[in-house]
Amino acid sequence: MKHFLDLVLRRLVEYPDDVDVCEVPGDKIITFKVSLNPADIGKVIGKNGRTISAIRTLLNAAASKADTRVVVEILETSPSAA
Repeated sequence: MKHFLDLVLRRLVEYPDDVDVCEVPGDKIITFKVSLNPADIGKVIGKNGRTISAIRTLLNAAASKADTRVVVEILETSPSAA
């Protein structure tokens, strides 16, 4: 699932090299912490949150086979110093 989330996010954003997905496993809950370039946060969330909601729905559908839930958190980060 982490690979799928990473692939989808990298295709959506303008700065794919700034995408970082961290998986935090738990008891029946998997949390994905996503850090992005601040300019890409709006693209990932989408209008009225529809894009991130669709991504969460797909991940939860895949996780339901393993009786697991998925949480996707978008972290605000500052742009990397060049």
